[in-house]
Amino acid sequence: MTPPKKVLVTGATGQIGYMTYKRLKEQPEKYDVYALDYKSEPSVRVPQSWKLEIPTEKFMLCDIANFEQVHQTVEGMDVVAHLAADPSGESWESLLNNNIVGTYNVFEACKTAGVKRIVAASSITVSQGHREQEPYKAMMERRHADIPEEIEMITPDIPAEPRSLYAATKVWTESLARTYAYRHGLSCICVRIGQVERDRPRPPNGADIYVSQQDIVQIFERCINADKHLQFEIFYGMSNNDLRWVDISNAREKVGFVPEDRAEDHHDYDA
Repeated sequence: MTPPKKVLVTGATGQIGYMTYKRLKEQPEKYDVYALDYKSEPSVRVPQSWKLEIPTEKFMLCDIANFEQVHQTVEGMDVVAHLAADPSGESWESLLNNNIVGTYNVFEACKTAGVKRIVAASSITVSQGHREQEPYKAMMERRHADIPEEIEMITPDIPAEPRSLYAATKVWTESLARTYAYRHGLSCICVRIGQVERDRPRPPNGADIYVSQQDIVQIFERCINADKHLQFEIFYGMSNNDLRWVDISNAREKVGFVPEDRAEDHHDYDA
């Protein structure tokens, strides 16, 4: 019998981090899952109704800007799902410590500790520049008359178009992942996470990049379990929205990701 896969989820008191941790924790026969964050209190992005249930012995209090702490935490893990970051983008110092230095520490610690795979959170914001151009802008703004019948979908191999420092740090994450995959032999997968709400899109301009809670945790779990020979890949983590302008076909082909939701399925979405 195959022993459970040891998985560490960084940023586990954040919204997506905790959803991922919870999904894995519910399958103890498959995963021996651990959580890492710099504090035990839930992030402000976590709904107040959620009760974070992380056993003390499975929770690692760690500042990812501290390499030694990170190295001690990742030792013995098979996979690290790296979701720790400052999502606000309000402070350069925080972005530097968490998204730049912290992410480097996670990759370097995984390399030296012999971790086999890193699944890293990127963001749809790395493609924001595309979204601000036609015809994708028309899709964002739901100007249906201005949307052509056929459009060129944005694939992960099309150059990123960040429009914020936060997005630029996620481009750094993807570049770092590519480096550690091809230079150091780690399996590195990046997920460009769409807009996650409490399982409903934010009207009026979020339905094109919406991803449901169950779809985003599905793609992270599928990446964790991807074929061991998958060296490097970037996927868009997106639901199957009618107004979606990014191509998610490589995620289906490489890891079997098939989104179960659409923004248009929600009763409060006015098409």
